[in-house]
Amino acid sequence: MPGAPGPLEDGREMAAPLLVGADGRRSGTAARAGIKRRVTDYGQTALVCAIGHEKPHQGCAYQIFLPPGPLAILPLTGNRSSIVWSETTEQAAAIQALDDEAYLEVLRPRFGDFLGEIHIAGARYTYPLNMTLAESFTAERLALAGDAARGVHPIAGQGLNAGLRDVAALAEVLVEAARRGEDLGWPLVLDRYAQWRRFDSATLALATDGFNRLFSNDNPLLRLGRDIGLGLANALPGLRRGFMREAAGMTGDVPRLLQGRPL
Repeated sequence: MPGAPGPLEDGREMAAPLLVGADGRRSGTAARAGIKRRVTDYGQTALVCAIGHEKPHQGCAYQIFLPPGPLAILPLTGNRSSIVWSETTEQAAAIQALDDEAYLEVLRPRFGDFLGEIHIAGARYTYPLNMTLAESFTAERLALAGDAARGVHPIAGQGLNAGLRDVAALAEVLVEAARRGEDLGWPLVLDRYAQWRRFDSATLALATDGFNRLFSNDNPLLRLGRDIGLGLANALPGLRRGFMREAAGMTGDVPRLLQGRPL
């Protein structure tokens, strides 16, 4: 039971008023608490690795939308970037089986030449892409955060933003409860956290699901509609700033820590 003492490998026992499960989409913490998950499989797999490139990235991240799925290029230190490259599961398995040079031959036409010549700069990984949402964010003396609460498509990096909001919101709820002398594992305390984060998480899951379905195809009508929408967003500074604030997780009920304010 979450919060109850349990033996460690060395025989010691530990207890706490509250356990936070932040152990990923396949959260063992949530499973042991009996929390079920709703899972939507996209039939896509992400290919992930670090890429070295000839030109500096200037700290910029890029998202390239391709019919099989998006390609995210995220800046690392030096002339290196991390890629999260979405392909159909079958195609991803075939690409991952290639040697580094053949892998690059498939990547180069998708990546482009705006950063000059590229090379593999680390180990290569894959992971399946799906949307997963816990049916409850809390249980007895337990709160879920990050991918343990909800896992979304990596499009636009929104999973990280959501996880940071979870942590900041939970910290704010717990600090306020402690100041009132409340038990941190009290159901009413945990309900405040769940109510704060549940709607935002469900909205984010639906939004990333919709964007993935909109951009991960080559339907001419959908392509025309999304091109018009992106053109309008680019032409209207106010709309563009709104999208940027939404993508940065700075809209809605933003926790104080994410506003740079002390608890």
